[in-house]
Amino acid sequence: MMEPAFDANARKRPVNLTLNADLVDRVRDVTDNLSGVVEKLLIDYLEQQRQARLDRHRVAEATSAAWNSFNSERGSIADEFSSL
Repeated sequence: MMEPAFDANARKRPVNLTLNADLVDRVRDVTDNLSGVVEKLLIDYLEQQRQARLDRHRVAEATSAAWNSFNSERGSIADEFSSL
């Protein structure tokens, strides 16, 4: 199991956000816990960003492995043009 990206038991603190007033009114019509909704959205966003970073890392690793394999099998492309 992966470690959570934040301390779920950390104290709550007030923050100021600037949000669309109509949007806030409409969300408050469907929930009495706007803070909980925003916190859940932030958790989801943080996880999506973490996953995107891992995906980019995996692509970079695969690209590096493919390039290293090509270089091992065929040599460096630069060798063809090197004057050394």
